[in-house]
Amino acid sequence: MKIRPQGQRGIVIPFFRPILKRQQPAEPTGPIVSLRAGDLEVRLAETASDIDAAQALRYRVFYEGMGARPTTEMAIARRDFDAYDRHCDHLLVIDHGGGVGAVVGTYRLIRRPAAAEVGQFYSAEEYNIRKLLRGRQEVLELGRSCVDEAHRRQPTMQLLWRGIAQYVLAYDIALMFGCASFPGTDPEAHALPLSYLYYNHLAPPPIRPKAVRGRYVDMALRPAEAIGHKAALMAMPPLIKGYLRVGAFVGDGAVIDHQFNTIDVCIVVKTDWVTGKYLEHYRRHDPSRKVE
Repeated sequence: MKIRPQGQRGIVIPFFRPILKRQQPAEPTGPIVSLRAGDLEVRLAETASDIDAAQALRYRVFYEGMGARPTTEMAIARRDFDAYDRHCDHLLVIDHGGGVGAVVGTYRLIRRPAAAEVGQFYSAEEYNIRKLLRGRQEVLELGRSCVDEAHRRQPTMQLLWRGIAQYVLAYDIALMFGCASFPGTDPEAHALPLSYLYYNHLAPPPIRPKAVRGRYVDMALRPAEAIGHKAALMAMPPLIKGYLRVGAFVGDGAVIDHQFNTIDVCIVVKTDWVTGKYLEHYRRHDPSRKVE
């Protein structure tokens, strides 16, 4: 789930070549995501070219804009890619202004079948997420999210979230999760917001991820009484602040990702707790959804 300025990425697999073909979801039939607002459109990737454009955008944001360290093959191809890309769904925002049709925003969406094909969810590299996977409810891992620098404004982000809302309804997703990031690798630089998250938004024990042994970084870097809520929220990355607005929780412990030059936290969102206008709108207007 990681937007970073804006962006999230995943596991880097050296010498994994950019994908040429994606696997289509088995269900449901028809367009899962389809929205248009002016020149902007949000939909799922349909072709290898779509995914290539998303990978190129990710490379520009993560490696050229944020200082992540690419493999040699990634640097040559100027693409960000890993083993998950051929199995997951790629949510795209496309700008049709001037007839160009450029991909200007993306989110990577991983459900259980895609994770099973790879062997695990991306977040499992950093967090013990077994509690999130109990039962048969459908879960969705959000990741590799980024937006082109020239499009980092409200309409683009709104379309991404509206697209996720449609996807959640189409697959009856009960729980969303993923990693969101703070820039840099010094936890002390983010002591205030990290402490605020720990004291105020820690996930309930039955669904609480925990940073894996050897990578666990204590988030309670300041005493609770020293945390000013307003100051902490002002210091919070925009994406994490946005997740908090829809009732998100965080896992126990942060993780330093030296390759991507970030400090990660695990975000958990129960979709039946979401009160945001996009999910509510589509719950009311989706003609295929039974209202109980």
